[in-house]
Amino acid sequence: MALELDIDRIRRTVEEGVRDKVCPGAVWAVGDRSGNMVLGTPGVLDPDRADEPMRHDTVFDVEGLTEILAVWSSVGCLVEAGELDLDAHLGDFWSEVRGRPLGRVSTRDLLTHTAGVPLRGSLASLYGTDPRDVRDGILHDAVRRPPGQAVEYTERATLVLGRLVEELSGRGLDALADTEVWQPLGMTRTRFGPLPRETADRCAPTAVDRHTGIRLRGTALAASARLLGGVCGASGVFTVLPDLAAFLRHLLQPGRGEAQPGFGAAWVQESLRPQTGELAPAGGLFWRLAPGAVAGADDVWEPHGSGAATAWLSPRQGRWAVLLTNASYYTRDYGSLVPVRDAFRSLAFA
Repeated sequence: MALELDIDRIRRTVEEGVRDKVCPGAVWAVGDRSGNMVLGTPGVLDPDRADEPMRHDTVFDVEGLTEILAVWSSVGCLVEAGELDLDAHLGDFWSEVRGRPLGRVSTRDLLTHTAGVPLRGSLASLYGTDPRDVRDGILHDAVRRPPGQAVEYTERATLVLGRLVEELSGRGLDALADTEVWQPLGMTRTRFGPLPRETADRCAPTAVDRHTGIRLRGTALAASARLLGGVCGASGVFTVLPDLAAFLRHLLQPGRGEAQPGFGAAWVQESLRPQTGELAPAGGLFWRLAPGAVAGADDVWEPHGSGAATAWLSPRQGRWAVLLTNASYYTRDYGSLVPVRDAFRSLAFA
């Protein structure tokens, strides 16, 4: 059965964002668990290369989606393998944080963003530029408040969980995500940066680096990712629409394909249910209900960390949607992108 969508309105919504210079171009798609999909590719890859249009396989720095594609999925692999208890305090099994403030926090606290860890701040300003010092600072710093008092999104949670995944698996986050998630799902064009030159040439450029004056293309926009060599829990993954479509279809119908990643239906179901009690916004594990959505009714979920690239999922409707842009080409303030993103989501799940 074909998707019932107002495709013309979706197309106009995104095209107007391109026309108004919210972003140079975009790749959008809406699909379902049966494999039906509609997509659009308005705009150009780079305003300086106006003859090069966006394509369905344009490579994007997906920024905050890294927390889902790499960290959330890798944590799910460890949980389903029986190697990680979500409710155990980190200090009970992780010597690096034992006796530290972070030792009294659980993995579930971090996944629901209720751990009380520090909010945004320049890692270099706080801890210097040596990656080892940065990692130590992240794990040893004080918390802002006891767990469970507030939902406060911070990339600190993703950085901590990225390190935890590496500690428990004995592998780098990039290697674990690739072998346990991306390769089994056929996501052959998903990887952490910096990208090889030939791949970077097909990548949507983002902002101009403040220190070098060079426009970033194939190197992560997020300073945290660059500081840590390209691989960290908060950002740094590059991917293409076909890979994201394969990932989101698996979330809607885990266990149905031939090749399977290390997490399945149990992890998806646990993550896409409200777990923050009376706290707002209502959230699951690294996923939250989209603005205006109601658990059990609209049931539209999005990652806590969103930016120029966003994905949504509705198990009830059996539908997913993706909007990929390089809005940071114009500005790192995504305020003008929000109305486009919200309108697109509303139309995709109408």
